[in-house]
Amino acid sequence: MQSLVSTEWLADELGASGLLVLDASAHLPSAGRDAAAEFAKAHIPGARFLALKALTNPDDPVPSAPPTRPQFDAHMSDLGVTADKRIVLCDDSDLRSAARAWFLLRLFGLTDIAILDGGLAKWIAEGRPIESGTSEPGATTFESIDGEGTIRMKSDMLANIDSKAEQVVDARGASRFTGEEGDFRSGVASGHIPGSRNLPFGAVLNADGTFKDAAGIRAAFAEAGVDLDKPITTTCGSGITASVLLFALHLIGVDAALYDGSWSDWGSDPKMPVETGPAR
Repeated sequence: MQSLVSTEWLADELGASGLLVLDASAHLPSAGRDAAAEFAKAHIPGARFLALKALTNPDDPVPSAPPTRPQFDAHMSDLGVTADKRIVLCDDSDLRSAARAWFLLRLFGLTDIAILDGGLAKWIAEGRPIESGTSEPGATTFESIDGEGTIRMKSDMLANIDSKAEQVVDARGASRFTGEEGDFRSGVASGHIPGSRNLPFGAVLNADGTFKDAAGIRAAFAEAGVDLDKPITTTCGSGITASVLLFALHLIGVDAALYDGSWSDWGSDPKMPVETGPAR
């Protein structure tokens, strides 16, 4: 299974043995949306609700840090996930949050994973079937293994300001990157990590929410001043939209790291240096 699948592909495969659709919708608090309630109202037939916001470690001081292995395994077990499943991730989120789920599932060793291109919005726009309600999947015993994915910590990002070993690419909107728009979180500074570039995640997407082709993705990074032949770390507000850039890079065969704490981690620490204005 390819990493990005079309609505046509899923329509043909839906109901196949071993295929599992997980709805990874998640929203910012300011959106005023309830992902679980929306899932119960309308979702792809047979899909299960991932509850992406719960796939964190509440005991970690880093905001929205990935779960521990036991936490992840328990979550997957409750969903009835097994390692041999083909998993298609979808969302109906302005954040394109399925990319965050893709990053987490790969991190814990799942490999046969795809994102539904265009998500639930495209599926519904095409008049494809939906269902309502919730299901109680039979629990399994899921055991994760070490997978793919690289996480950077705040100390790594601080050291990188001087070393410039990696290009830092910020997926937030331009006004938040420059500091013109303040952060919606209380106690979080405005601006960006010194030396970082700005590539709002929507730049790698088409108007219908599908991912651009390889040429379009490469052009978006080039326009932001990013050299795809040099190491890259992506960042955003809390690690969700940075994962969209990671997935876009994956589509063109480029591996990159994720600053998982992102701006909610950096900007809440008054000891961290901050730049405002456009990328320099």
